[in-house]
Amino acid sequence: MATDLVHSTPRAKSRGFFLARQGAEYPTLSDGLTYLSLIIGTFIMFAPVLWVALSSFKTPAELYHLPPSLLPASLTLTNYTEALQQFPFLVYLRNSIFVTTVSTILTLVINSMAAFALSKYRFRGRNALFMIILSTLVVPLSVIMIPVFLVVAKLNLTNSLLGLIIPPAATPTGVFLLRQYMLTIPDELIESARIDGASEWRIYWQIVLPLAKPAIAVLAIFSVMWRWNDLLWPLIVTNRSELFTLQIGLSSFQGDNLTQWQYILAMTVLSLVPMTAIFVFLQKYLVKGIATTGLNG
Repeated sequence: MATDLVHSTPRAKSRGFFLARQGAEYPTLSDGLTYLSLIIGTFIMFAPVLWVALSSFKTPAELYHLPPSLLPASLTLTNYTEALQQFPFLVYLRNSIFVTTVSTILTLVINSMAAFALSKYRFRGRNALFMIILSTLVVPLSVIMIPVFLVVAKLNLTNSLLGLIIPPAATPTGVFLLRQYMLTIPDELIESARIDGASEWRIYWQIVLPLAKPAIAVLAIFSVMWRWNDLLWPLIVTNRSELFTLQIGLSSFQGDNLTQWQYILAMTVLSLVPMTAIFVFLQKYLVKGIATTGLNG
């Protein structure tokens, strides 16, 4: 009791703080160089995004002015308002949101089921099947583009949003990420659930998926990024303007003789907002999910 009173006095606390400061490590030259390199790298990565955002407020004369200036002469929303009047942005935005959302949900469900089977079930040829799935990563997209289009056309899915959603739903990258993470989940936990009478669906839905949340968040970010920025596949499958996604719609400002850069920059900034919001919401899972997917083979 007396000892606690001695250590709780202000003088003892100040002495303990001084000793702690003496033992603390101060930044070294190596730490300073590390921070400097991180700051420079961050600036290099975000400088183009900053330039696009600021240039979206410039007039066409400012965009073509030499030497170029970083800051606009005056902040104006003219580029945004005129682009929204000339360009059915809300229609293309709705299509992009629908395609991206449904595709991401299908990707998470299909890939997580495949990863659950490949990581927690023991069956003959499991590793061979996993290697076959991984081997598809080396096949260029241009090689399978025509066969996939022929299948979609045979199923009468061209000029439909389903034709944009279904073909890229299952991805070998997603199976790999989730399978590697699910290998870190103890098998004893699943066996205990089976002994308690839990069904395989309940084990998958209530045990495995909550524990694999970081990897699922990483795959969700990747899937949203892939679908949102996809241009080639929607350009091949659709030719009706009411089904265009945002990336195809942005090309409407590009002509043979004139490109309206002020409108492209304004709509590009608006298209970055959903991606940024999703990344901010899920970024706490990103590092953990990527770091733990390679712990097991």
